[in-house]
Amino acid sequence: MLRITLLIFLVLAIYPFKVRAQVQKDSLVISDTQFYYPNPNPFDFNRLFIDSFPIVAVGDIMLGSNYPNASYLPPHDGQFLLDSVLPFLKSNGPVFGNLEGTYLNTQGPTSKNCKDPNKCYAFRSPEHYMGYVKKAGFNVVSLANNHSGDFGMDGRKTTMALADSAGIRYAGLESCPYSIFEQNGLTYGFAAFAPNSGCQQLNNLANAIAIVNHLDSLCDIIIISFHGGAEGSKYQHVAAGTEYYLGENRGNLRHFTHTLIDHGADVILGHGPHVTRGMEVYKDRFIAYSLGNFATYGRFNLVGPNGLCPLLQLSTDKEGKFLSGKIVPIHQVGEGIPMYDEQLRVIPILQKLSKEDFPKTCPVISNQGDILPPTE
Repeated sequence: MLRITLLIFLVLAIYPFKVRAQVQKDSLVISDTQFYYPNPNPFDFNRLFIDSFPIVAVGDIMLGSNYPNASYLPPHDGQFLLDSVLPFLKSNGPVFGNLEGTYLNTQGPTSKNCKDPNKCYAFRSPEHYMGYVKKAGFNVVSLANNHSGDFGMDGRKTTMALADSAGIRYAGLESCPYSIFEQNGLTYGFAAFAPNSGCQQLNNLANAIAIVNHLDSLCDIIIISFHGGAEGSKYQHVAAGTEYYLGENRGNLRHFTHTLIDHGADVILGHGPHVTRGMEVYKDRFIAYSLGNFATYGRFNLVGPNGLCPLLQLSTDKEGKFLSGKIVPIHQVGEGIPMYDEQLRVIPILQKLSKEDFPKTCPVISNQGDILPPTE
């Protein structure tokens, strides 16, 4: 009888439920059309560990740009853009994403050297869109990327002020190298790096080590974000050495991540290539080399692998050791609306890339997206 009861419990926990919504290429309309996604935690491996601490992470976030004009903003002022993925972002721990761009109402030219604004990739979201980021549950964000300076210091200062008002922690600029905060009875340290002007430099390893050493002296768990690696579907693998793209040094990512873990980092979250890359567990610490495009509306190539990404639900112990995780497969539809992917397409991609790039340190990834430490 006990076995039958347990079986019924597991079936009910895993059984999908329905959410009513319709997604068209350029609009969000509530209707009788349905899409399906499973319970956000059908069977939570975190429950197997008494002392486990959650971290949720996604890649690039750019909810629409009012530059060069408002035609690049989503319908309904973007207020429903993230609704389909809200259940997966719920957590009582850090919820991370990379803010790819600035939040600024002031009109004016970009700080980039652009002859034709219509062909210039500069991202400026309306200031109230920061409220959408907060509403979705994000409480830790990286500002270290190649678009955080698209509208100069005015854009950066306004973005930081808005994040402060929303209670969102951030790091990655020269003026804010790291953030320290408390959650779940633990002290977290967060730092972010990129190879771009005005950011904490990805390629200044000595400085990155100094930041991690400082955080390690004060914090229980250290989360690192980096924006690095070559871009596009041709660059899904993590190179063995330094990566270059359009003549720019995009970092020696294996050396960077391993060195920071050697000095005390616990969870490392990468983004920048605009595609998903493999994952590994190095010295019991979790590394995601690229989380891809999560919610990037209007001006991004979302064809093929560019439109697929993982939403990670991770679990560590109180010292940052990786225990387990879950890949929630996401795809962007239309101009950039994130939704649960019923075809689970990013999971086999992550299985393949992780095994090929990190054969000795890749985590065990099930066909349903459950993640466990390496077996060896």
